[in-house]
Amino acid sequence: MTQDLLTVLSQFPATLAKQVENIIIDPSFSAYFTSQQVEQLTHSTDMDTQTLAQHLLPLAAAYAYTPISDFRVGAIVLGESGALYFGANIEFSNVQLGQTIHAEQAAIVHAWMAGEKRLTDIIIDTPPCGHCRQFMNELSGADTLHITLPGKEAKKLHDYLPEAFGPLDLGIQTGLMGEQSHQVHAEYSDPLKQEAIKALNKSYAPYSNTFSGIAIELTDQRVSLGAYAENAAFNPSLPPLQVALVQLRMHGSAFNDIKRVVLAETKSGKITHLDDTRSTLQKIDPNIQLEYIQI
Repeated sequence: MTQDLLTVLSQFPATLAKQVENIIIDPSFSAYFTSQQVEQLTHSTDMDTQTLAQHLLPLAAAYAYTPISDFRVGAIVLGESGALYFGANIEFSNVQLGQTIHAEQAAIVHAWMAGEKRLTDIIIDTPPCGHCRQFMNELSGADTLHITLPGKEAKKLHDYLPEAFGPLDLGIQTGLMGEQSHQVHAEYSDPLKQEAIKALNKSYAPYSNTFSGIAIELTDQRVSLGAYAENAAFNPSLPPLQVALVQLRMHGSAFNDIKRVVLAETKSGKITHLDDTRSTLQKIDPNIQLEYIQI
């Protein structure tokens, strides 16, 4: 992945390229710029944060995985902390298209799983599709969220999604990325199962009450977590596997690095992700070990 980023970086202005290269060559770089790094870059380049993010969009797109469309899309979100998080579209061969992850969704859940509580801006190249606008509308703070496009004045999400239907219409006061307190506990000696429960407790599922999390163990023993992100319109919901695979890609790993997966769900939920998780993993690699626990 680092080589892909350096290839993209070769097209950047020299002054920006060198500073960015110093960040992305760090082995611990995981597709986001800390608030301190953003501050340093904006100061040295005399750009504001949104303009800097627009310059970085090709780097975000380098994380795309597009075996079906061969069309790469990048997105960057600005967290309330001041950090910038990358996202890119992800597709799956021989899997129905509803499992696809859009770039904006990827950037949002990347920030969410990293601990951000609220986003202030989404920076993209073109106006978001309706699917992504609905997904954004689920966020805590959606009413103040800005969308920034090249050469255009930033607009609020609801300028792109007037008369929106969202969680408030269904009596849900805390949106996606807001504080959750499920307090689901179970004792397992297996650390990966404990990590899956940790992801479950971060999940957002106010409509089905199916709190669900995934832990992916990679061949190098690293772990990627994914929490279920539900949506008031149902279809734009992002399953826990997809959220975990976003983290995997943003950390520079590949699907063939997956060794073992644990899916944890609450018994009281109205749906299950088991069948779709099993089916998608089978298409990625039939040798991936999937374990399922209900709590």
